[in-house]
Amino acid sequence: MAECIDAHQHFWDLSRGDYSWLTPALIPLYRSFGPADLAPLRAAAGVVRTVAVQAAPAVDETRYLLALAQQDVSIAGVVGWVPLLAADAPETLNELAQNAQFKGVRPMLQDMPNDNWITNPALAPAIDALIERDLAFDALIHTRHAAALAVFAARFPRLRIVVDHGAKPPISAGRDAWQQWAEAIARLAALPNLHCKLSGLAAGAGADWTPEILAPSVGHLLHCFGASRVMWGSDWPVVNLQANYGSWRAVSIELTASLGAAAQDAIFGGNAATFYQLRSTDAAFQGQ
Repeated sequence: MAECIDAHQHFWDLSRGDYSWLTPALIPLYRSFGPADLAPLRAAAGVVRTVAVQAAPAVDETRYLLALAQQDVSIAGVVGWVPLLAADAPETLNELAQNAQFKGVRPMLQDMPNDNWITNPALAPAIDALIERDLAFDALIHTRHAAALAVFAARFPRLRIVVDHGAKPPISAGRDAWQQWAEAIARLAALPNLHCKLSGLAAGAGADWTPEILAPSVGHLLHCFGASRVMWGSDWPVVNLQANYGSWRAVSIELTASLGAAAQDAIFGGNAATFYQLRSTDAAFQGQ
């Protein structure tokens, strides 16, 4: 397999106070996680580089992640957070884009009180700035957000958008909920500027998930988006709630094995490098 890139993982430092969702009840996650914690897991799984994704709605957290990326060559890019409705959002994006490792934004749509927030016309200046700077957009959604995301994606066809965690298929919620998700995925995949992350799927499958339980959802994502628009991510350390870094990678390899080596190379690295416009490994290491 060619160079493996983890297209979706997180770092956080509890002392920053940025993470309102992160409470002591989430025992496996309630501590700080940094590059040194991930390094042995990456090495064991054969993962060379990663994309660090925001975990708090704070520009300062984005700057924190960019600072980590400056120190650790394994962090190939950062997807940050910017208040996209703020009047100065284009200026903030311009400032962050001066750092070559800033690759895009994620507004955490799943947490918005309005499921149609993404269709707000007032977002246009910030989205136009993303397009002008050739930055990407991560869409953290559930099934209920899919219709609004489709409107948004059609409105901005030049914007590169990736659906995080396969829009979180509700595997344990019953056949009807899963079918609604499947139909929403098919509609989203019909839009050529949308891509999808093969990450976080176990979260909706229940504590006793197996590869066989995940297989229909993985198969549907691959059928709809094709191997050229799917990229693998660990969602570490959140993955620790249902599995671990190594087991999720192994299951993902197993569930995509029938596609062949070339497709797996794309899913496990090539697609992320293209979508996020990551520098080659040699160029990245020479820049350190």
